[in-house]
This record gives sequence, C-alpha cells and structure tokens, in this order.
Amino acid sequence: MVSIRTAIDTDYSALLAIWRRSVEATHEFLTPADIDSIELDVAKYLPQMSDLRVAEEVGQPMGFIAIEKDIVEMLFVDAFAQGRGIGSALLNSVVAGRDSVRVDVNEQNPSGRNFYAAKGFTQIGRSETDGEGRAFPILHLVST
Repeated sequence: MVSIRTAIDTDYSALLAIWRRSVEATHEFLTPADIDSIELDVAKYLPQMSDLRVAEEVGQPMGFIAIEKDIVEMLFVDAFAQGRGIGSALLNSVVAGRDSVRVDVNEQNPSGRNFYAAKGFTQIGRSETDGEGRAFPILHLVST
C-alpha cells in the first residue's frame, strides 16, 4: 500500500538517490556526465520546493513529486518500483482540487510521455532546450 506524505529535510538524500536511479532507467539520451551535472541542480532544487511529497511503501520512500502553483516540477519513481501505480498516486495527490496542471517532459523520454498521455495530458508547446538551457527538447503538457 502506498502512502503519500510531505517531505522532510532528512528525505533529500533518499529522494536524490531515487531521482538518479529513475533517470538512469528512463533517460537513455543522457550521458553519465549529463546525469552528474543535472544531479547537482536537483540537489539544490529539492529543498526549495514548497510542496514536495513522498510516496512510501512500508516506510521506504519509493518516489516523489514537487508542485509549485499548478506546475509539476518533478515526478520520479524509483527504477525498481516503476509500473506499480506509485507515479499515478503521486500525480493524483496534486491534481485533486485543481482545474488543470502543467508539466514539462523530455521529448526523448518515451516512458514519461506515455505516462502523462495516459493521464490525459496534452501537448501545448515545445522548447528546443530544457529549463537550464541544455539541448534536451522539452514538451509542455497540460491536464485536460
């Protein structure tokens, strides 16, 4: 059974490890150097998120989501726990009570694109670079 709770300061190292395992499993277009570089950014961003939630099973973090206003900034599920409904539970926890939610997904990440499409998100735009200006095309999606 998955439970979702607000993240606490002591979660950050576990969430960063989840982020890395998830990215290594799903972002095949990134080199190890890319992942190392982006990981430094994620480590800075996690403590800045005003609404950061953790999905747990048996007291162990399995994934997390960060939302600011109506924008999902991060949603990652541990590589070994993907496909078990954890991402859906996290997304549902932030969508509830909102008219719509926006999210960006790497164009080169088919599992992410498919996940959001299955949840009813549609593309409203595209950028050639990610939010940090790196040459990874981003699709801008909105829930319908």
